[in-house]
Amino acid sequence: MPRATGFTYEQRGDGTVVITHRGRAATTLRGGRAATFLAEVGSGDEQLVMARWTGSYKFGNERTARNHPRNAGRR
Repeated sequence: MPRATGFTYEQRGDGTVVITHRGRAATTLRGGRAATFLAEVGSGDEQLVMARWTGSYKFGNERTARNHPRNAGRR
């Protein structure tokens, strides 16, 4: 299983896959989507695959946005 601090997934008996992020359910996959996910997660970086499937991956510009003057008061 993936690291406990990031994404984890659980395959249930009925074929459903539940992806969680830091202990909270992020998405549920059923049927063909669950089978495709399981095939993909076994062939690469599990954390990255789960992030892509949930839509919760970073785009690389977070540091730039955080340092922007418009966001200075939001720290």
